[in-house]
Amino acid sequence: MKVIFMGTPDFAEASLERLIADGFEVCAVYTQPDKARGRGMQTSFSPVKDCAIRHGIPVFQPDTFRDPEVIRELRAFSADIIAVVAYGKLLPDDVLNAASKGAVNLHGSLLPKYRGAAPIQWAVLNGDTVTGVSTFHLVREMDAGDIIYEAELEIGETETSGELYDRLKVLGAELLSRTLRDIDLGIAPRRPQNHQEATYVTRLGKELSPIDWNHSPREIRKWIYGLQPWPVATMELEGQTVKVFSAEYSDGHTESAPGTILSATDRGIEIACADGASLLITELQLPGKKRMKTADFLRGHRLKL
Repeated sequence: MKVIFMGTPDFAEASLERLIADGFEVCAVYTQPDKARGRGMQTSFSPVKDCAIRHGIPVFQPDTFRDPEVIRELRAFSADIIAVVAYGKLLPDDVLNAASKGAVNLHGSLLPKYRGAAPIQWAVLNGDTVTGVSTFHLVREMDAGDIIYEAELEIGETETSGELYDRLKVLGAELLSRTLRDIDLGIAPRRPQNHQEATYVTRLGKELSPIDWNHSPREIRKWIYGLQPWPVATMELEGQTVKVFSAEYSDGHTESAPGTILSATDRGIEIACADGASLLITELQLPGKKRMKTADFLRGHRLKL
């Protein structure tokens, strides 16, 4: 099966590596243009481009698909199918129809739930216990095409978005390979999504970092783990914005307002939450310092309660 692969981050790289290992003929790779990254703003390649170069696959990085020459170049490969994973662009009909069997996408949720960006992170942030990956036929509307396959995965109670991401990219790579194989064999199923059940999510931003203590301990805890590795949850501590990495439940009850520091012991910093409950912050990071256990922090700092 002759495949054009489109993707950009390491989530997509895992799928590209799997397709190559499983013997698919990846004739071309499309990825986002190179960007300047890091403090030195040095130009670096996307993980997918790095992978393609290692395997000697031609790489294309168009700024737009509105250029007729780009479409002609794409069609010239006479590919059987286009496989898309976290490419980062909405694709026009000219691209979706450029291969004989169309285009399929791998998405990091159980569609139609969590269409859009950052579905893995939002599954953790919202306290879901199960998520998964879906493959589907691409159409013009975002993440709205007919489902081919889905695979479920349980979310650990203290699993971060980063940890879940790493597990789902492996599961997704397996599912995409199975999808292309079965399409090639003519046995892949197809079912429409229930668009009335669709939900949409957006990219994460630093504006989400401050913890809102007017929530239950579990909601706050899932927020802490959901914002890792980026942008990371924060709280105010003695006039400083502190990053928060882990928390444990407390069996205490309080009449204090949410956000009030109740105690600071070897167990952690206990902070009031909604409905008289509280939560223990057990790992944090001060500005310019290393991440540390709260108990280690408290050995050198006495909080004013």
